[in-house]
Order: sequence, then C-alpha cells, then structure tokens
Amino acid sequence: MSTAAQTSAAPVSASRIAIASFIGTAIEFYDFYLYGTAAALVFGHQFFPTFSPLAGTLAAFATFGVGFVARPVGAVVFGHFGDRIGRKAMLVASLLVMGTGTVAIGALPTYSAIGIGAPILLVLCRFLQGFGLGGEWGGAVLLATEYAPRNRRGLWSSFPQMGPAIGFIIAGGAFLVLGGTMSQESFDDWGWRIPFLASSLLIVIGYYIRMKIAETPVFERAMAEHDKAKVPIVEVLRRQPKTLFLSTCAFILAHTLFYTITTFSLSYGTTVLELDKNMLLICAMISALVMGLATPLLAMWSDRVGRRRVCLGAAVLAVAWAFPLFALINTGNPVLIALAMAVGMIAFAALFAPMGAFLPELFATRYRYTGASIAYNASGVIGGGVSPILATQLIAATGSSLPVSGYVAGIAVICAVCVWFLRETRGNELE
Repeated sequence: MSTAAQTSAAPVSASRIAIASFIGTAIEFYDFYLYGTAAALVFGHQFFPTFSPLAGTLAAFATFGVGFVARPVGAVVFGHFGDRIGRKAMLVASLLVMGTGTVAIGALPTYSAIGIGAPILLVLCRFLQGFGLGGEWGGAVLLATEYAPRNRRGLWSSFPQMGPAIGFIIAGGAFLVLGGTMSQESFDDWGWRIPFLASSLLIVIGYYIRMKIAETPVFERAMAEHDKAKVPIVEVLRRQPKTLFLSTCAFILAHTLFYTITTFSLSYGTTVLELDKNMLLICAMISALVMGLATPLLAMWSDRVGRRRVCLGAAVLAVAWAFPLFALINTGNPVLIALAMAVGMIAFAALFAPMGAFLPELFATRYRYTGASIAYNASGVIGGGVSPILATQLIAATGSSLPVSGYVAGIAVICAVCVWFLRETRGNELE
C-alpha cells in the first residue's frame, strides 16, 4: 500500500466508516421509499384524479418506475467520476441531488392546482431521486468494502445494507403517525408533504458526516499507481461484460422481493383486499425490521461460507415462499400478513446482505464504482420499477394473486442460474 493511502486511512475508525456508509443509505432510501409509499396511498388521486382508481394507481407506479430508469443513468455518471476523482466527492454529490428531488416533491402543486403540469413535475423530481440514488449505493458499499479487512468485507459491507431497512421504517413510520393523527382529508390535502419536506434536516446531517471521511485506501493506491480508467463504462463493457450481465440479472430478485412486499402489497391490500392501510404499514415495517436485523448476520455468514452459497439459498427460499406469501396476505389476518412479509424479507436479506461485498469484489478497482453501481441499479429497473406495475396488471387481468407469485418464483429461478455462473469472491484481494 502506498504511503499516502496509509496516512489517510490510519485515523479512520471502523465506527466512523460504519456511520458514514450507513447514514447516507438510510437517508437516501428514506427519500426513495417515501415516494413508493405515497405512490401506493396518495399520488393516484392527487396527481391523476381523472383516471379510474386502478388507472391512477398504475400511473402512480409508472412515475415510481421513472426513478428506477434514472438509477442506471446516475450509476454511469456518478460511477464515471467516482472511478476517476474519488468515492467521497460522489457520495456527497449523490446525497444532495437525491435530497433536492425529495424536498421538491413535498412542495409540488397537485393536479387540481396546475393540471397536467403537476404529474410532469412529479416525474422530473422522481428522476432526480433515482439519478442521485444511482450513485449512492455504489459509493456507500465501496466506502465500506475498500476500508474493510479482507476476511470481514461481508460484515463491513452490511453497514450500508442496513440503511434501506431503517429508511423504510422511518418513511413508513412517518406516514403511520400522520395517518393516525389527522383526518384522511387533511392527510390527502397537505399531510403527506411533511415527510418529504422533513428530509431536508436529514440531508444536512448526512452531509456533515460524510464530509468528515477520507478517501478509501484502495482507491488512493490505484491513483498513486496511475491505474485510472479513462472511460470506466467502456472498460467494464469491454473487459467484464459477462460478469456485468450475470450480476445484473442475479440481483433483479432482490428488488422484486423488496418492492413486491413493501410497495405493491400496500396497494394490493388497500385497493383489492380493502384492508386498513395503517395495519399494512405496520406489517411492512415489522418485516423491514426483521430484514435489518438479519442483514449483518447473513453478511457475516457469507464471510464464512462464501457469497454464492448465501445468494443461492436466498433464491431457493424465494421460490419456496412465493406462493405462501400471497396466500397469507389474502387471509387479511395481521399476524399472518406480518409473517408472510417477514419471511419474504429474510429471503431478500439473504441476497441483499452478501451483495454489498459480492458486487464490488467482482469488478476491478479502476472501474469498480461503475461496474457495481450499474449491476445494482440496472437490476432495479425490472425488479423495482416494472414489478409493481406488472403485479398490478396481473391482479387486474386475472383477479388472482397466483400469477404474481409465479412471477416472483420465476425471477428467483433466473437469479439462481446467474449466481451459479458467477465466481466466488470471498477472501479475494481487491484488484
């Protein structure tokens, strides 16, 4: 390791890295999930009131999907500069871009105020959210993995991987509190804006913490050795196209599980099953808590038995649970719904937890930010952006949840096949 790398890395403690990588993903996923929850509960009639309830929900989920389309774009842009000028600067920039889009949503006029301009502005803000998040995840996991001891990368990379659970719990909790303390009319009129505007305070906190972190030693060593990619995306596509394809397809399942459980299930439960939205939010928050607790344990397990084994176990569990998941939700029983969601989120965690180390380990340092970010965010286009829309259409066309379960199981099979063909990376040196 170069002297410069040693100097800058020495004073950085594990706790500081944990907090810096965790806080940003928690804040940014809080921002991202606010939209998903609002899309399921509010945006249909606020921004698409001339549509039928089903069409309004589909339109709201379509704007939700815009964020996932924007994420690979953000991954390429932030990855390019992250691989050329450093991880830290892009982590700060992604936080500010994401935050701008979120706060702006909270201030948007609705359709009743400005007509068609309202959904157009909503789409633009959603694009900003997705663009910022496209650079967030890759930078956060690289901050953790490039500082981590070789035999503990799984554990260290679980710090940012726990952020989504906390972000979802805070976002869901915010809507839960508002829904329980104000009338439905007040909530629909202005109450839903509060969590979006409150994001500004969280962004200030995240900015302060991230400005205190030094550049990673692995990146500094690469720069000292003049190992810098001129155009990282071109090098990824030229040198590791198979790895990029397999890793992208493998992790579609992670997004599919998460957004089917936390976003689509809210819409399905409230509109089709006519269940209480607060009850469903509580069940989803319980499942997110279970996921957050399981994440570091499963990440440590991947340090012991390998990334591939844990990911393959996740795919097997997802296939086995795809049909019981909706069978239990359809009962309308809160305990069974919470159980259904919690087991589904354990399957998600078993894939998501090792991914924080697995994806960075698959790509070379000179284009690692770009490669890992594209794989993660491109998989989200189908898993997170398309899945809720497709699931809603399947329910509308068939009147049954069975096709949705079949879809989830099919994605899990694809995941297992792709993971099988990826190389094991546990214990490897970061190249």
